[in-house]
Amino acid sequence: MPQQGDPILLPPADLTDATRRAEALIPTPYGDFRMIAYAGEAEDYTPHLALVHPDMDPKGEVIVRLHSECITGDLFGSKRCDCGEQLDRALRMVSAGKGVVIYLRQEGRGIGIINKLKAYQLQDQGLDTIQANLHLGLEIDARHYGVAQGILQDLGINRIQLLTNNPLKVDSFGDGPIEVVRRLPIIVSPGEANRSYLRTKQLDMGHWLK
Repeated sequence: MPQQGDPILLPPADLTDATRRAEALIPTPYGDFRMIAYAGEAEDYTPHLALVHPDMDPKGEVIVRLHSECITGDLFGSKRCDCGEQLDRALRMVSAGKGVVIYLRQEGRGIGIINKLKAYQLQDQGLDTIQANLHLGLEIDARHYGVAQGILQDLGINRIQLLTNNPLKVDSFGDGPIEVVRRLPIIVSPGEANRSYLRTKQLDMGHWLK
Protein backbone atom coordinates (compact mmCIF):
# COMPACT_ATOMS: atom_id res chain seq x y z
CA MET A 1 0.00 0.00 0.00
CA PRO A 2 1.40 3.43 -0.88
CA GLN A 3 2.43 5.72 1.96
CA GLN A 4 2.27 9.49 2.13
CA GLY A 5 5.29 10.89 0.33
CA ASP A 6 5.72 7.87 -1.96
CA PRO A 7 6.03 8.70 -5.67
CA ILE A 8 2.79 8.32 -7.61
CA LEU A 9 3.31 6.04 -10.59
CA LEU A 10 1.14 6.66 -13.62
CA PRO A 11 -0.47 3.57 -15.18
CA PRO A 12 0.46 2.89 -18.80
CA ALA A 13 -1.65 4.63 -21.40
CA ASP A 14 -4.89 2.75 -21.96
CA LEU A 15 -6.57 3.66 -25.22
CA THR A 16 -9.08 0.79 -25.25
CA ASP A 17 -11.94 3.05 -24.13
CA ALA A 18 -11.32 5.64 -26.83
CA THR A 19 -13.73 4.26 -29.43
CA ARG A 20 -16.21 6.83 -30.70
CA ARG A 21 -19.73 5.52 -30.10
CA ALA A 22 -22.16 8.43 -30.61
CA GLU A 23 -22.32 12.21 -30.91
CA ALA A 24 -24.81 15.07 -31.04
CA LEU A 25 -24.89 18.86 -30.89
CA ILE A 26 -25.62 20.06 -27.34
CA PRO A 27 -26.62 23.70 -26.66
CA THR A 28 -25.39 24.80 -23.23
CA PRO A 29 -25.22 28.04 -21.21
CA TYR A 30 -21.61 28.25 -22.38
CA GLY A 31 -22.44 27.86 -26.07
CA ASP A 32 -22.93 24.95 -28.44
CA PHE A 33 -20.71 21.86 -28.21
CA ARG A 34 -20.49 18.61 -30.08
CA MET A 35 -20.74 15.96 -27.35
CA ILE A 36 -18.99 12.74 -28.35
CA ALA A 37 -19.20 9.57 -26.26
CA TYR A 38 -16.18 7.22 -26.13
CA ALA A 39 -16.24 3.73 -24.66
CA GLY A 40 -14.78 0.26 -25.05
CA GLU A 41 -18.26 -1.26 -25.25
CA ALA A 42 -21.08 0.16 -27.36
CA GLU A 43 -23.60 0.03 -24.48
CA ASP A 44 -21.28 1.35 -21.76
CA TYR A 45 -23.43 3.29 -19.27
CA THR A 46 -20.63 5.69 -18.26
CA PRO A 47 -18.62 6.57 -21.36
CA HIS A 48 -15.96 9.25 -21.40
CA LEU A 49 -17.24 12.43 -23.03
CA ALA A 50 -15.65 15.06 -25.25
CA LEU A 51 -17.30 18.46 -25.54
CA VAL A 52 -15.91 19.94 -28.72
CA HIS A 53 -16.48 23.50 -29.88
CA PRO A 54 -18.07 23.39 -33.36
CA ASP A 55 -15.33 25.67 -34.73
CA MET A 56 -12.41 23.84 -33.12
CA ASP A 57 -9.40 23.79 -35.47
CA PRO A 58 -7.48 20.53 -34.88
CA LYS A 59 -4.47 21.90 -36.78
CA GLY A 60 -3.93 24.70 -34.26
CA GLU A 61 -2.89 24.75 -30.62
CA VAL A 62 -6.17 23.59 -29.13
CA ILE A 63 -7.17 24.62 -25.60
CA VAL A 64 -7.95 21.37 -23.78
CA ARG A 65 -9.28 20.62 -20.33
CA LEU A 66 -9.08 17.06 -18.97
CA HIS A 67 -11.71 17.00 -16.23
CA SER A 68 -12.23 13.95 -14.04
CA GLU A 69 -15.79 13.30 -12.96
CA CYS A 70 -16.83 14.75 -9.60
CA ILE A 71 -20.49 14.03 -8.93
CA THR A 72 -20.55 15.99 -5.69
CA GLY A 73 -18.91 19.10 -7.13
CA ASP A 74 -19.92 19.06 -10.80
CA LEU A 75 -23.54 18.00 -10.31
CA PHE A 76 -24.52 19.11 -6.80
CA GLY A 77 -22.22 22.10 -6.35
CA SER A 78 -20.35 20.75 -3.31
CA LYS A 79 -17.96 23.27 -1.76
CA ARG A 80 -15.67 20.57 -0.32
CA CYS A 81 -13.59 20.70 -3.50
CA ASP A 82 -12.98 23.10 -6.39
CA CYS A 83 -14.10 20.70 -9.13
CA GLY A 84 -17.44 22.24 -10.02
CA GLU A 85 -15.99 25.73 -10.18
CA GLN A 86 -13.07 24.47 -12.28
CA LEU A 87 -15.47 22.80 -14.72
CA ASP A 88 -17.53 25.98 -14.98
CA ARG A 89 -14.43 28.07 -15.65
CA ALA A 90 -13.04 25.50 -18.10
CA LEU A 91 -16.24 25.45 -20.15
CA ARG A 92 -16.19 29.24 -20.36
CA MET A 93 -12.53 29.30 -21.44
CA VAL A 94 -12.92 26.44 -23.90
CA SER A 95 -16.03 28.04 -25.40
CA ALA A 96 -14.20 31.36 -25.85
CA GLY A 97 -11.09 29.64 -27.22
CA LYS A 98 -12.88 27.10 -29.45
CA GLY A 99 -11.35 24.15 -27.65
CA VAL A 100 -12.27 20.84 -26.04
CA VAL A 101 -13.30 19.58 -22.60
CA ILE A 102 -12.70 15.86 -22.09
CA TYR A 103 -14.83 14.54 -19.23
CA LEU A 104 -13.20 11.41 -17.83
CA ARG A 105 -15.31 9.02 -15.77
CA GLN A 106 -12.90 8.50 -12.89
CA GLU A 107 -14.75 9.80 -9.86
CA GLY A 108 -12.93 10.76 -6.69
CA ARG A 109 -9.42 10.68 -8.18
CA GLY A 110 -10.26 7.20 -9.42
CA ILE A 111 -11.64 5.61 -6.23
CA GLY A 112 -15.37 5.94 -7.04
CA ILE A 113 -18.20 7.74 -5.30
CA ILE A 114 -18.71 5.18 -2.49
CA ASN A 115 -15.08 5.28 -1.40
CA LYS A 116 -15.07 9.04 -1.86
CA LEU A 117 -17.91 9.42 0.64
CA LYS A 118 -16.07 7.12 3.06
CA ALA A 119 -12.98 9.30 2.65
CA TYR A 120 -15.09 12.38 3.36
CA GLN A 121 -16.20 10.82 6.65
CA LEU A 122 -12.56 10.29 7.62
CA GLN A 123 -11.75 13.86 6.65
CA ASP A 124 -14.52 15.03 8.98
CA GLN A 125 -12.64 13.17 11.72
CA GLY A 126 -9.44 15.11 11.05
CA LEU A 127 -7.60 13.29 8.26
CA ASP A 128 -6.64 15.14 5.08
CA THR A 129 -7.55 13.88 1.60
CA ILE A 130 -4.30 11.91 1.24
CA GLN A 131 -4.44 10.34 4.71
CA ALA A 132 -8.08 9.35 4.20
CA ASN A 133 -7.33 7.47 0.98
CA LEU A 134 -4.37 5.68 2.53
CA HIS A 135 -6.42 4.75 5.60
CA LEU A 136 -8.91 3.05 3.26
CA GLY A 137 -6.07 1.18 1.52
CA LEU A 138 -6.52 3.20 -1.67
CA GLU A 139 -4.13 5.06 -3.93
CA ILE A 140 -3.64 8.77 -3.40
CA ASP A 141 -4.49 9.36 -7.05
CA ALA A 142 -5.67 6.40 -9.14
CA ARG A 143 -6.54 8.35 -12.27
CA HIS A 144 -4.99 7.78 -15.68
CA TYR A 145 -5.01 9.94 -18.78
CA GLY A 146 -4.06 7.59 -21.59
CA VAL A 147 -7.63 7.40 -22.85
CA ALA A 148 -7.62 11.20 -23.21
CA GLN A 149 -4.71 10.92 -25.63
CA GLY A 150 -6.70 8.45 -27.69
CA ILE A 151 -9.66 10.84 -27.78
CA LEU A 152 -7.45 13.73 -28.86
CA GLN A 153 -5.97 11.58 -31.62
CA ASP A 154 -9.46 10.63 -32.77
CA LEU A 155 -10.28 14.34 -32.98
CA GLY A 156 -7.17 14.92 -35.10
CA ILE A 157 -5.49 17.07 -32.44
CA ASN A 158 -1.70 16.99 -32.12
CA ARG A 159 -0.79 20.15 -30.17
CA ILE A 160 -2.61 21.44 -27.12
CA GLN A 161 -2.65 24.17 -24.53
CA LEU A 162 -3.49 22.16 -21.42
CA LEU A 163 -5.79 23.81 -18.91
CA THR A 164 -4.64 22.38 -15.56
CA ASN A 165 -2.95 22.94 -12.22
CA ASN A 166 -1.96 19.28 -11.90
CA PRO A 167 1.63 18.31 -12.84
CA LEU A 168 0.59 14.67 -13.29
CA LYS A 169 -1.66 15.65 -16.19
CA VAL A 170 1.22 17.40 -17.93
CA ASP A 171 3.60 14.52 -17.21
CA SER A 172 1.10 11.94 -18.49
CA PHE A 173 1.65 13.14 -22.05
CA GLY A 174 5.41 12.49 -21.81
CA ASP A 175 6.88 11.71 -25.20
CA GLY A 176 3.53 10.59 -26.60
CA PRO A 177 1.81 11.66 -29.80
CA ILE A 178 0.22 14.78 -28.28
CA GLU A 179 2.46 17.79 -27.64
CA VAL A 180 1.65 20.04 -24.68
CA VAL A 181 2.70 23.41 -26.07
CA ARG A 182 1.91 25.25 -22.85
CA ARG A 183 0.03 24.93 -19.59
CA LEU A 184 -2.81 27.31 -18.77
CA PRO A 185 -3.65 27.74 -15.07
CA ILE A 186 -7.21 27.37 -13.82
CA ILE A 187 -7.27 28.97 -10.38
CA VAL A 188 -10.36 29.03 -8.16
CA SER A 189 -10.41 31.14 -5.02
CA PRO A 190 -10.54 28.96 -1.89
CA GLY A 191 -13.53 29.00 0.44
CA GLU A 192 -13.92 27.98 4.06
CA ALA A 193 -15.10 24.47 3.12
CA ASN A 194 -12.21 23.64 0.75
CA ARG A 195 -9.29 25.72 2.01
CA SER A 196 -7.62 22.79 3.79
CA TYR A 197 -8.22 20.49 0.80
CA LEU A 198 -6.62 22.96 -1.61
CA ARG A 199 -3.68 23.46 0.75
CA THR A 200 -3.07 19.68 0.75
CA LYS A 201 -3.23 19.61 -3.06
CA GLN A 202 -0.69 22.41 -3.24
CA LEU A 203 1.78 21.35 -0.54
CA ASP A 204 1.58 17.54 -0.64
CA MET A 205 0.43 16.78 -4.20
CA GLY A 206 2.41 19.49 -5.99
CA HIS A 207 -0.50 21.27 -7.66
CA TRP A 208 0.35 24.70 -9.02
CA LEU A 209 -1.94 26.86 -6.90
CA LYS A 210 -1.52 30.43 -5.73
